[in-house]
Amino acid sequence: MSSFSLIAQEMPVCIIKTELGDIRVELYPNKAPITVANFLKYVDSQLYDNSSFFRAVTMSNQPKDSIKIEVIQGGDVDSLKQFPAIPLETTFQTGLAHKDGTISMARSAPNTATCSFFICINDQPSLDFGGKRNKDGQGFAAFGKVISGMDVVKKIQQLYPDQGQYFKPAVKIISIRRNL
Repeated sequence: MSSFSLIAQEMPVCIIKTELGDIRVELYPNKAPITVANFLKYVDSQLYDNSSFFRAVTMSNQPKDSIKIEVIQGGDVDSLKQFPAIPLETTFQTGLAHKDGTISMARSAPNTATCSFFICINDQPSLDFGGKRNKDGQGFAAFGKVISGMDVVKKIQQLYPDQGQYFKPAVKIISIRRNL
């Protein structure tokens, strides 16, 4: 096996095909194995097909939040088709950080992440372990990064500047596939 094949296996790439263009993400199973396996289970089951990016957080649409972030959130899979929630792999455990382009799992409380994910716009240290965005201080499970298509991420974030965080119509995710 060539060294290229080993690298390709260690860091799979997925293509998020949206109606506004493609976003390519590189995943880190060697650092966040549970989170990557969970995301790929949804990808391989084609459950992200025809889902959407449904939320965009900008500096101006979170007036009640003292800690502001910038992300787009997607992956709204029908609740009847969702897999069980996974344990939270904190950034303290993985060594990853919420930098510009990081892909991470959304959650409401520790160990509640299922299918919804988000992509950071600019560095978001308040989403890391010990960050102040959530009162529990556990942060979110970063598991990869955008390697191309940040222009699409930013276009989605700025699409509906006056609608608030949740927008209609949502931006369709046509499919998410492994780049084999």
